[in-house]
Amino acid sequence: MERYKQYYQEWVDHISETDPLHAQLIEISTDETEKEDRFFQDLSFGTAGLRGKVGAGTNRMNMYTVGRAVQGIADYICDKGSEAMKKGVVIAHDPRHFSKEFAEESACILAASGIRVYTFDSLRPTPELAFLIRQLGAVSGINITASHNPKAYNGLKAYWDDGCQVSADTADGMTEKIQATDIWNGVHKISFEEGKAAGLIEILGPEYDRMYLDRIEKLAVHSGNELDLDIPLVYTPLNGCGAIPFAQMLKDRGFRKWTIVPEQEKPDPDFTTVGYPNPEDPKAFKLAEEYGRKTGAELLMATDPDADRFAIEIRNDDGNYIPLNGNQTGYLLVNYLLEGHKDAGTLPEKGAMIKSIVTSTLSTIMAEAYGVTMFETLTGFKNICGKIPYLHEHGYTYIFGYEESVGYAACEDIRDKDGISAGMLVAEAAAYYRKQNKTLWNVLQDIYAKYGYFAEDEPNIVLEGIPGAERIKRMMKWIRQNPMHTVAGSEVDHIIDYQNGYEDIPAQNALKYFLKNGSWFAIRPSGTEPKIKFYFYSNQDSREHALKVNAEIKDEVLALIKSVE
Repeated sequence: MERYKQYYQEWVDHISETDPLHAQLIEISTDETEKEDRFFQDLSFGTAGLRGKVGAGTNRMNMYTVGRAVQGIADYICDKGSEAMKKGVVIAHDPRHFSKEFAEESACILAASGIRVYTFDSLRPTPELAFLIRQLGAVSGINITASHNPKAYNGLKAYWDDGCQVSADTADGMTEKIQATDIWNGVHKISFEEGKAAGLIEILGPEYDRMYLDRIEKLAVHSGNELDLDIPLVYTPLNGCGAIPFAQMLKDRGFRKWTIVPEQEKPDPDFTTVGYPNPEDPKAFKLAEEYGRKTGAELLMATDPDADRFAIEIRNDDGNYIPLNGNQTGYLLVNYLLEGHKDAGTLPEKGAMIKSIVTSTLSTIMAEAYGVTMFETLTGFKNICGKIPYLHEHGYTYIFGYEESVGYAACEDIRDKDGISAGMLVAEAAAYYRKQNKTLWNVLQDIYAKYGYFAEDEPNIVLEGIPGAERIKRMMKWIRQNPMHTVAGSEVDHIIDYQNGYEDIPAQNALKYFLKNGSWFAIRPSGTEPKIKFYFYSNQDSREHALKVNAEIKDEVLALIKSVE
């Protein structure tokens, strides 16, 4: 019997008829395609934890797959000894369907193994969890979230004692324990109330939220009279975790004219007003733009449901709202931090910034102009923030880390991307430049004029299910077997294949092409979503020319890749 059929039947036999998941299974009894998609594999646990659609099946997020994963994490911690168990695990969650239930289940399983648990009375942002792991001296952290994915998804992000998402070695160790856990009989738990009564589950109070915000607010480069605090701003949390901490931060910093999009202020697991709650997508700003036009806002800001991603739209000279990609927001932040610290005399002697291998090289040029070293890592903040110990060992001072997918880490005590601190710094920068009769749009044009006219584009191709995953594999295999020698009329200078690692960067399924005309592009499958991602950059004698060259390269490469069936 094929695997999926065997597992489907096993789940039908084991799950009680009163469990809603049982009804789901009966509903798909004659749909072989759906059964195969739900049961062809176990939802994989990796450095990004778990992520998948919610529902019945081994390839879905549900109480059974989550319970098994958490039991594996618990067993891994127990193997580290009683000290690790006492240090405990911090648990948070976002507003998605079953997030609260999965978080409570996780707490009950960890407590049953004698592991201390710190959790919250309601949803909290991912970066706050990352921060508190280190503040509380915890051994690990679990956040129940699917980040910016559509409403059908949920996930589990796993962290270790450094406040970063788990490394490959830790993930492998946890995976071994998870795979050894019997999903039906191997998961042990006590009730949430029992855990509290035994002193194993502690609910963290508002003083911990305050600790997180205090640390963020210390990142201020300028304050008080240096800022125009009457700058009109609009913010949307996209019905996620960001509303309360972001609003508090704006109040604390003295901003007077800001609006939260009311339709998107409260948590909503269906993301009714936005659909796809990804601030990278300009469509997510539709309501923010409406309120921006009403209030005359210069800056529109958004965070994703777990408030780790942050994106903006700014007004151009014609008064239109222009969405910035993650690279462009990164340029503004890199410029503001470097300029501000230099003016204040606080720029470290051996300053360091970190970016991913698929993030624009313009920021490297900017950093070097200030005598700051830009390091590169693989994508993901476990890699970006995971580089911080190396910096310390070699006498560097960390200033900033970011990647093109609207992720920014401005504080080494928060070792993950943080939409709240990024929002504070961008709002502060806008208020600072406004005092000088400049907008962020003006500053961005100045950056291009000073350091080089770059174009940036990060399209992707979504390919879901088993056929999609297989096609992505064929695409990567084909491009490796058929390397391009010219692209859009420009010769290829060299190619970097990260498959077996490159210099000090570990292996990743990614390719990077450098062209002789000042352009480069990269291709890699996503580690968390069913898509293949592309990154295109071009540096030319004007922004218009750069955009034109970049578009030509993109069109040719995408057409070539899409021809692979």
